[in-house]
Amino acid sequence: MHRRSTGQCGGGRSSGAGTLVGVSQVVVDVVLKPEISDPQGQAVLGALGRLGHTGVRSVRQGKHFVLEVDGDPDVAELRQIAETLLANPVIEDVELHLPTD
Repeated sequence: MHRRSTGQCGGGRSSGAGTLVGVSQVVVDVVLKPEISDPQGQAVLGALGRLGHTGVRSVRQGKHFVLEVDGDPDVAELRQIAETLLANPVIEDVELHLPTD
């Protein structure tokens, strides 16, 4: 699970140390389901072999999203966002990484 303060400008109150108070980062990882063919992962695996990196057995390509949310994240809302906008639930799995204290 990830929690990171951000020094980026924008909404939120500054704590005086370049961080925003009350803003959480939620990471959403989206990968193809294991039963779905991954041609991009296969291409990377082939390239690794040609470059002499023979110890890698498998590569799965995916997407990585970082959402900055105000206050405490609403898990149900984040899951809905991930499954309806960020991923295609028919062929992709979603993993939420919520902030921890």
